[in-house]
Amino acid sequence: MNPTQRTVVVTGAAQGIGLAIARAFAAQGDFVALCDVNLAAAEQAACSLPNARAYALDVTSEAQIVAFHEQLLAERDAVDVLVNNAGLQHIAPVQDFPLSQWNTLLAVMLTGPFLMCKHALPGMLEQQDGRIINIASVHGKLASPYKSAYVAAKHGLIGLTRTLALETVNRGITANAILPGAVRTALVEKQLPQLAAQDHISEEEALQRHILARQPLKRLLEPSEIGDSAVYLASHAARAITGESLSVAGGW
Repeated sequence: MNPTQRTVVVTGAAQGIGLAIARAFAAQGDFVALCDVNLAAAEQAACSLPNARAYALDVTSEAQIVAFHEQLLAERDAVDVLVNNAGLQHIAPVQDFPLSQWNTLLAVMLTGPFLMCKHALPGMLEQQDGRIINIASVHGKLASPYKSAYVAAKHGLIGLTRTLALETVNRGITANAILPGAVRTALVEKQLPQLAAQDHISEEEALQRHILARQPLKRLLEPSEIGDSAVYLASHAARAITGESLSVAGGW
């Protein structure tokens, strides 16, 4: 094992922002654990990267998270960088929002990061070094119609990030959140038909009204732009940055 090679864990890493983050870390020589509920997709993604391996992981299951860390730490010394990225979306007015969907979104995007941090922190604390990066959203500081569970989860994730930062300050660990705006991913593209149907407008109008209306840059961001930001927050240059929420959102 290369002693200078960090171990980076990325959840929801089979596609989209997670895969772009994995690529960014792999490109600089880090070992990347691509974690995803879709193992086949994660394995395909890992094959395209140097120093990467896919792991099947449901972040809502503490038993799976414990087993994953046991397996990883049998092969690697510790988790040096944890990127909590796994996410999903459901679009509906509050009065029609299924409780099952509410529970699922909060489990994946709030409880999941809590559990991943809970089990990565002992190793980070032991080595007095670590970086935690939670992929929140601009919806962690503002709201949009029909996205109550997503907005609630991302607000909560920023609160978790700040708590982690306070608990680990001066122990060699930083905890920060990245707040992407609208990124060119399947998660965003799949929302457009639903948003258009809710408002009885075209998908292009839905893109402008619901996604780009408040964004000065007026374009979808590229996943690689989020990957670059994650690499920076995990770098030595960012060692004094903790408890922060970095918007990568085109001026939002």
